[in-house]
Amino acid sequence: MGSNVILSLIIIYFSVANIEAAGKKNAFVGFANKLDSKKTFNRSTSSLSNSISRDECNLPDELTEEISRYKPIVEGIINASVNGIFKKRTWRTLARFVDKFGSRIAGSDNLENSIDYMVDLLKKNQLENVHTEPALVPKWVRGRESCWLVSPRLEKLSILGLGSSIGTPAKGITAHAVVVESFEELKKLGKVVEGKIVVFNEPFISYEKTVKYRGYGAIEAAKLGAVATLIRSVTPFSIDSPHTGWQHYQENVTQIPTAAISIEIAETLQRMYQAGDDILIYLYMEARNLPPVMSRNTIGDITGHQHPEKVVVVSGHLDSWDVGQGAMDDGGGAFISWNALALLKVLGLRPRRTLRSILWTAEEEGLVGAAAYFHDHRNNTAAFDFVMESDEGTFQPLGLSFSGSSEAGCILKEILKLMHPLNATQFASPMDGGPDIEFFTNVGIPGAALLNANERYFWYHHSNGDRMTVEDPTNLDMCTALWAASAFVVADLSIDMPR
Repeated sequence: MGSNVILSLIIIYFSVANIEAAGKKNAFVGFANKLDSKKTFNRSTSSLSNSISRDECNLPDELTEEISRYKPIVEGIINASVNGIFKKRTWRTLARFVDKFGSRIAGSDNLENSIDYMVDLLKKNQLENVHTEPALVPKWVRGRESCWLVSPRLEKLSILGLGSSIGTPAKGITAHAVVVESFEELKKLGKVVEGKIVVFNEPFISYEKTVKYRGYGAIEAAKLGAVATLIRSVTPFSIDSPHTGWQHYQENVTQIPTAAISIEIAETLQRMYQAGDDILIYLYMEARNLPPVMSRNTIGDITGHQHPEKVVVVSGHLDSWDVGQGAMDDGGGAFISWNALALLKVLGLRPRRTLRSILWTAEEEGLVGAAAYFHDHRNNTAAFDFVMESDEGTFQPLGLSFSGSSEAGCILKEILKLMHPLNATQFASPMDGGPDIEFFTNVGIPGAALLNANERYFWYHHSNGDRMTVEDPTNLDMCTALWAASAFVVADLSIDMPR
């Protein structure tokens, strides 16, 4: 930490309203005055690797002392975000964004207009090297859709077509239905499925274990001659709210229309089926897949003062599904990622390495924007020191989940000790909630995702309920603080994160 950081500390001291107690003031100034006399840790990464057990953390004293000296900086960042000049700023900027643009599905003019808006906003907030990088993305259009239970009684059913689904014929599909809870149960029906609409009422176990029915239900049903599928939404909670999401087709298997239904409707249809009722359903969908179009990842930096060629990434995705506002998935993750850099800029904090905010495009269609970015930078992966993503909610922050070397994990654990004022010191491994950055972690670059109290995340996920009401201003302030503080320390350490 050199003169730039000392100046930054002084700026924090005069700008953060909540460091008012005399003792804290004296400690803050004292730290700035003594900083030049503190010895920074400059041991090579290779020797660090040799000094750390694979099974437990045993960081060199010099490194733990170096990390501990960031405590006043971290406290300044937290106070500025939670109580000071940045209080409620992430919430305000996110609310304005989602109210202005609403949903932002890949391939839409609305997403591209929102990207233009973000480019201007990042520039206005003095981020550096603001630009976009292209990605060719799918263009799927929902169109009008409706579904009716015709027999044994008449009822309109709420549906959301699944991404990439084809539409029905112009007059729709009217067919009898079978109801199953699993692929195994479907296969046992055999030829009974032919010509039918298959309703999946799979129980929710976890998102990871249950999402296969949304992703591959149409394929498995089509193999047995089904004409359409209705998939119980992948969520543990519902108020008759269907949840959409991407689904897949398979080569040489007939493509059939597929849509999500609510938990309540799936359970109702299963009870009818088990009671022996003859279930007749009418399904109409105008969904269609159009040729791919160009979209863009949005990028803004704080250029490193000592190693500008080395990069620490904070990220979230800017696109969303075409329902709700995409405030939670992933407006919150995107907005803590750029606001973290904006906060550091206001505080005058410039780390050794470059801090980069990336707002991914077309995550919902299969990490398309991240794949394009990684491909374009594949020959320069050595430049990426650490990568971070928030894509499973921005509720109360708890800490970080991590994937990478044990040495890097031990360093991150030590950094998380500084987040005690946020009560966000938890460490988990492997990383969970950073799908876009897995391109990087899969080649050995250490990375982390936001751990947060997101028990209700899948209540709103991919549904009309994903609106600004889900987001809490204080939680967003704390997430921004954790994001800014942890990213800054990693980017400013005297050593690179070990691989």
